[in-house]
Amino acid sequence: MRANYFILLIYILGTTAYGASGSERQNTINSYTNPLKTIDGNVIYMADPFVYFYDGIYYLTGTTDVSDGQGFDYYASPDLITWTFKGMLYRKPDVHIGKNSFWAPEVRQYMGKFYMTYSCYVPESGLAETCLAISDNPWGPFEDLYTPWIDVDYSVIDGHIFVDDDGTPYLYFSRNDSKPGIGIGKNYVVKLKRDLSRADGIPSLVSEASQQWERVNWEKNRCNEGPYVFKNQGRYYMTYSANDTGYEHYGIGVATAQNPLGPWVKYTDNPLMTTDLSLGVSSPGHNSIVTAPDGTIYIIYHRHADPRAPKPDWKRVVCMDRLYIDETGKLKVVGPTNNSQQVNW
Repeated sequence: MRANYFILLIYILGTTAYGASGSERQNTINSYTNPLKTIDGNVIYMADPFVYFYDGIYYLTGTTDVSDGQGFDYYASPDLITWTFKGMLYRKPDVHIGKNSFWAPEVRQYMGKFYMTYSCYVPESGLAETCLAISDNPWGPFEDLYTPWIDVDYSVIDGHIFVDDDGTPYLYFSRNDSKPGIGIGKNYVVKLKRDLSRADGIPSLVSEASQQWERVNWEKNRCNEGPYVFKNQGRYYMTYSANDTGYEHYGIGVATAQNPLGPWVKYTDNPLMTTDLSLGVSSPGHNSIVTAPDGTIYIIYHRHADPRAPKPDWKRVVCMDRLYIDETGKLKVVGPTNNSQQVNW
């Protein structure tokens, strides 16, 4: 039964956007260990990791030190395991609305082009605003198309484009607000125009801090962020992150819906992953999902480089673990892991 779910999930996601079948690969790698590393053996230090696939190559980008005010680095791999640093995927032009806090890039192939969403801090508005860049190639260079992109009067981060089976595009994002001393994040969704030029409707609430595990530091943080959406067997799945990424209780939850616009219902047994110091894992979160060369699905996420470092801690590394959908249609993870993991490619 589980195999049937995998086959359908791979068909829905499509090899162009997310991965390739195992028949197209050679069995040259049989294990990996978190955190992910380059072919030179260097640990990949990156937050908000996003992996996408095109023409036999996986691409990894995310928030890095350079991205605070310059752009986004990227890595490439033929197998999700052997990564090569490739330089900058997007470089901020000399004239740009954003000053710093260039965060959480994501790349989506759509209508023959590659589109990058990202956010940055804009001094003129005093807000974090979302932008859209475009390229003919998955490796860039990406050039700005709309800065800012979505016209709202609040801060927007973690933009994620989801395209439904009928071709309708949607934007999921985190709305950031604050009260004195309290950080607040809520996930929203809005349908987009087919040309991605602007929103086609009013954003609606998807999720906010509501479960007990999301309320561990209620007087300082009330956050849902980093939404990632996919569809399987007519059901929509969303992974999201909750709490503060710099502290101990950051983690990943799951919600499902029958419509991209919701209503979204969280799993009662969330989180999918969170801190477990007995495993050497601190604050896993802000993930993407990708199909591996053997057709299984993997969650790509960041966590603290040193699980016992004093908090807040912003030094994060990229990790991955296997996901699966069980016989009841529930999304589950094998992990988080720190030991060697065998793979079938």
